Amino acid sequence: MKALTTLLLIVPALAAAQEESIPVSKLPPEIRSAVAARYPTARMTGAAKETEDGKTFFEVTIKLNGKNIDVTATQSGELTLIEREMSRKDLPAAVLKLLDEKYPKAKFHLVEDVSTVSGAGATLSYYEVQLTDANKQLLEVQVAVDGSKILKEEKKKAGDPD
Repeated sequence: MKALTTLLLIVPALAAAQEESIPVSKLPPEIRSAVAARYPTARMTGAAKETEDGKTFFEVTIKLNGKNIDVTATQSGELTLIEREMSRKDLPAAVLKLLDEKYPKAKFHLVEDVSTVSGAGATLSYYEVQLTDANKQLLEVQVAVDGSKILKEEKKKAGDPD
């Protein structure tokens, strides 16, 4: 019975999100075309296939002007999300203030602006920061664009996918 209970707890977690790295050359052509159309001068450096809630998405990492950008697309090549690497110093003052108050002495590892894609346009949705807090806990934190609140905080383990 204990094994069944454990299995019942594990299976939904696995069904929630499964990500596997794939070679860029194995990306469906519609996805490569969509990313290249939006970022014609970028170089594709990595890819992953993720299934979440029964839907398949592809995340393509590109390099543009020395920065990484992760572009998420549906199987048909429709871009849905863009995560652009940025510098901590480029965060708005209100966002920095909130992070400094909530996580004093934190070490920032990765800072991104995250935009939702709609057609040819994109709307900044939130900032995402991976940091280690004063208690040595690795966290991924989503912050409202105006710096008014923390939208989500997730504890991570070293080596966890972004």
